[in-house]
Amino acid sequence: MAETAASGSGMPQLDVSTFSNQIFWLIVTLVVLYFVMSRVALPRIAAVLADRRGTITSDIAAAEEYKLKAQQAEEAYNKALADARAEAGRIVDAAKAEMQAELDVQLAKADAEISAKAAESERRIREIRDNAMDMVSDVSKDVTSDILNVFGAKADARSVTAAVNARLKGDA
Repeated sequence: MAETAASGSGMPQLDVSTFSNQIFWLIVTLVVLYFVMSRVALPRIAAVLADRRGTITSDIAAAEEYKLKAQQAEEAYNKALADARAEAGRIVDAAKAEMQAELDVQLAKADAEISAKAAESERRIREIRDNAMDMVSDVSKDVTSDILNVFGAKADARSVTAAVNARLKGDA
């Protein structure tokens, strides 16, 4: 008994006499575990993985579709923006042309008014010049008559007029 007690005091897994029994139950447990895993757990895991793969594939396909729609929306936006810019350019050009036409009309009107005022001013200047020459002639005749009277010389109005007219024309 001392021998059994001495041999039984170690770990039972390391007892060589029970190795065959332990190996048998190890094989039975592994086979049962294999069948349970292959029939129950692994199909469920495979189904979950297949579902995930399907979800990922459909999500990627949806993302590609949304990306395509976003690109189409961006192209439509860019086209609408280009059209709006072109329309704005046409509106600006039309407004410029309209303003230029109105400006041309106003300039023509102003030119006509300026021309009319210039013609009127020239006419008045001619009148003033003609009147001034007449006044110079009259004043010259009066001054000449007064000077001759101061010096005591007698001259008739016709000779004074002839002398002043000759002098104004540059003859004498």
